Amino acid sequence: MDKTILQKGRVLDAVSIPADMKDLTPEQLKQLATEVRAEVIDAVSVTGGHLGAGLGVVELSVALHHVFDTPEDILIWDVGHQCYPHKLLTGRKDRIRTLRQGGGLSGFTKRAESNYDDFGAGHAGTSISAALGFAVSGALQNKGKDKRNVIAVIGDGSLSAGMAYEAMNNAGAMDARLIVILNDNDMSIAPPVGAMSALLARMVSSRGYRKFRSLAKGVVENMPRPLKNTARKAEEYTRGMVTGGTWFEELGFYYVGPVDGHDLDHLLPVLKNAKAMENGPILIHVVTQKGKGYKPAEEAADKYHGVSKFNVITGEQTKSAAKAPGYTKVFSQSLIREAERDDKIVAITAAMPGGTGLDAFAKAFPKRCFDVGIAEQHAVTFAAGLAADGMKPFCALYSTFLQRGYDQLVHDVAIQKLPVRFAIDRAGLVGADGPTHAGSYDIGYIGALPGIVFMAAANEVELARMVATSVSIDDAPSAFRFPRGEATGMVWPEEIKPLEIGKGRLVKQGSKIALLSLGTRLGEALKAAENLDALGLSTTVADARFIKPLDEDLVRRLADEHEVLITVEEGARGGFGAFVAEELAETGRLDRVKFRMMTLPDRFIDHDTPDHMYKEAGLDANAIVEKVFEVLGRELSETAFLA
Repeated sequence: MDKTILQKGRVLDAVSIPADMKDLTPEQLKQLATEVRAEVIDAVSVTGGHLGAGLGVVELSVALHHVFDTPEDILIWDVGHQCYPHKLLTGRKDRIRTLRQGGGLSGFTKRAESNYDDFGAGHAGTSISAALGFAVSGALQNKGKDKRNVIAVIGDGSLSAGMAYEAMNNAGAMDARLIVILNDNDMSIAPPVGAMSALLARMVSSRGYRKFRSLAKGVVENMPRPLKNTARKAEEYTRGMVTGGTWFEELGFYYVGPVDGHDLDHLLPVLKNAKAMENGPILIHVVTQKGKGYKPAEEAADKYHGVSKFNVITGEQTKSAAKAPGYTKVFSQSLIREAERDDKIVAITAAMPGGTGLDAFAKAFPKRCFDVGIAEQHAVTFAAGLAADGMKPFCALYSTFLQRGYDQLVHDVAIQKLPVRFAIDRAGLVGADGPTHAGSYDIGYIGALPGIVFMAAANEVELARMVATSVSIDDAPSAFRFPRGEATGMVWPEEIKPLEIGKGRLVKQGSKIALLSLGTRLGEALKAAENLDALGLSTTVADARFIKPLDEDLVRRLADEHEVLITVEEGARGGFGAFVAEELAETGRLDRVKFRMMTLPDRFIDHDTPDHMYKEAGLDANAIVEKVFEVLGRELSETAFLA
């Protein structure tokens, strides 16, 4: 650390990496926290991103990097929403205004980005499992002579993910050397935090208390079993009454807390005591406030969890100039309309009422909407139970999160042929959230299931019709996928009718080239068709609508009547195009038509705007035209593309 910089300006200017923080005084650490908070607010006002969670862990981030020896000590952040202060302190402050921008910093922890990001994150509940892996690996490899610290920071919301309990149960049974910090930012567990609780937390984490406890345990071990059990229960009861940690103690963790996560005078000594502990897993209960230090975020934590660009002074977020509603809103409005006519319709979300549009449904039907927390597995089986008893459940999940409930989708829904309806939001590439949130795989993993009706919306009217279609299906599970973002702005018909099951549609008729689109790439397929027509290649465009059951008649007709057939989809390889290829192969048409599949490439695509991501993926109109010429074996000059 350059002490001349420290004397002249901000503390943050003198901190490039955590090692620069080691000699800072408590007062300088407090100043550093103030400067980090201001820097996060300013940066996110420019880039957009997850604001509230990061502001809540500013002091915790400073304290962790001051007390522990990262990157030698392992620090794992759950989900990653709160990692912006961590990034500022670990060599990335010069790039902080590239957060979530194309070619810039990821909005989550990412191993390829920094050696201080020990484990990548994006989904909730993974940190304790990963940290336990590091702890066991360190012991087996004798890294740091068994003294390397492994710390997992998990929010109380993530504790609704069953995986967190599985990991804690495993860690407690193994007596692994592991520090878990429970960031309680909703006050959902903690009693009031103040000087008394801070004193008790410091006391129970101190070496003297632990030695006394160990000595007392040794004495108790030699007592008769009834007395031993009584002593153990008395100690647990006493500590539980004082700290509220009996629950975690039962899982095998030594509980410390609650501690004020914004008071470095309380936080630093507890972390130092935890660092000095030698055996067993420890849980430190830290109470924080989402949006701490920025009044608009403190007063509306839900609205400032993820934000667009905003005015730092007023807190006003930049509004999109879009005139068309977003696909999520279209789904929400369509479901509300259907629920007004059918009182058996219920809706389920896994901690994403706003993200899935079910907040509006909950206002309209508060007794028919259920937020189960970050528990996708439970959400799916809960929906199955509702369906088994005659209700019409709509389970609204992002595509990337439905992956977490796949076993339940197979075992509890599909095998039993239960009519659960899955509204799959954020299908395809999602922009700034990057590969951890991309909805790339649902076409393949859901399309493989027998008996399911699976649809993909090309526009908002089609999405509304798919909601109505799912309502009408009472003898099988159904699902429909739709992307993030603005819809097309189509004029809605007066009546929204269900689709005929398993039937696609011709959108444009041609004679030589056939483009079979699935989902919202239809717009790009139509642009490509116009270009191809102008180049003398008469082109048909069809909207598949259904992944399953596949419209076999439409596929056969397109293959029989055209020289080239190309499928276009917003999903990974092994999806819709593969299903079409199987149909063509089974009927002998694969030998006669020049068939190709356009899918997402076989790699993860980094965050950027959706348009740029789809261009990189080779799924825009120009890429479709190029694919046609490639199949025909013809050259295509750059001047051939029309505006």
